Amino acid sequence: MSLKKALADNRVTTGSWITLGHPSIAEIMARAGFDWLVVDLEHSMTTLEQAAELIRTITLAGLPALVRLTSNHPDQIKRVMDAGASGIIVPMVTSADDARQALASMYYPPRGNRGVGLARAQGYGSDFSGYQEWLANEAVCIVQIEHIGAVENCEEILSLEGVDGYFLGPYDLSASMGLVGLTSHPDVVGAMNTVRETATRLGVPGGVHVVEPDRELLAETIGKGFTFNAYSLDTRMLDVMCRQGVAAADNA
Repeated sequence: MSLKKALADNRVTTGSWITLGHPSIAEIMARAGFDWLVVDLEHSMTTLEQAAELIRTITLAGLPALVRLTSNHPDQIKRVMDAGASGIIVPMVTSADDARQALASMYYPPRGNRGVGLARAQGYGSDFSGYQEWLANEAVCIVQIEHIGAVENCEEILSLEGVDGYFLGPYDLSASMGLVGLTSHPDVVGAMNTVRETATRLGVPGGVHVVEPDRELLAETIGKGFTFNAYSLDTRMLDVMCRQGVAAADNA
């Protein structure tokens, strides 16, 4: 599947989040039917070496492998893209300049300023021209809108050529508004609606991370018009299923 095209067509896709560094986790999830998977570096202990193995496992299974960065840093963007990532998810983008910086770090000159290396993405040097074509046509950049400053600048951010979509970050957004964790507060909901309405008007796809493995909540999220959503993450699915199993045994 071309994730770039799916985003451009605003098709509903569902992915999930990986925070555990073992390739078996990525392989199991890649076989589960998700449309894409995200290797999370921001809120996990996953190393770059582990991330490279997760990227390899996911892409060899035929799925796009996105990497959620620890920050908008050109060195990390260069390294995960060289490892074969299908694209990046950039945290805490608050301005169009932030998004421009991420895009510049992802693309080679003249479009960007990424240094040129010969790693897995480039076939270890055997297919550099093929990678250049892929990069130009298929690489994905997703921005995270998770600060009130980003909400205020969302039209400029989402209008930027090269931004393929966005993720809302309700918890960080609520914190930036002095309402830590109050993601259902009317002001927080209003801010998220501002982003969604702006993106809809601009034709930019986006979504949220449905953290709990709750199928009804995912369906509700899609019903609100979000088309690029993450369904839970490895640790939450493991925790929930373990607890449900134990509860069933205790009540037998």
